[in-house]
Amino acid sequence: MLSWLTEVVRLAEDNVAAGGGPFGALVVRDGKVLSRGTNQVTTDLDPTAHAEVVAIRRACQVLGDFRLTGCVLVSSCEPCPLCLAAALWARVDRVVYAADRDDAAKAGFDDRRFYDVFAQPRRTWPIAVDNIRTGTEQTPFAAWEARPDRVDY
Repeated sequence: MLSWLTEVVRLAEDNVAAGGGPFGALVVRDGKVLSRGTNQVTTDLDPTAHAEVVAIRRACQVLGDFRLTGCVLVSSCEPCPLCLAAALWARVDRVVYAADRDDAAKAGFDDRRFYDVFAQPRRTWPIAVDNIRTGTEQTPFAAWEARPDRVDY
């Protein structure tokens, strides 16, 4: 485990030198590194291109599956809510990280506000999230349920 953590920290450092963000991640299964990812938010102009998400996407391509059961996500820093959600959707077995959210906050990456927003009433969130019914909002779900060849996730 320590060698993987050392590797993700090195990936993060190298990514900073290349103009990216200070985050690196690996997806590991059965002791083998399936994929590596670095933060590409500013280089790719993609707010979802966090190191963990990049590594998860690549591991899914390697395995040919959207499920990463049996895998460990190793990160240079405690995953933010976006990355934790991606890990949950990918069904990784474990997440391991080196630096924590306080370390990230000291460097200007304060994810606490995102963690905190979910604990607050929705009306106080910094973004409006509104449910507007159309009368047809259930039709995609009915179509999904009717497909005998659907791949449940």
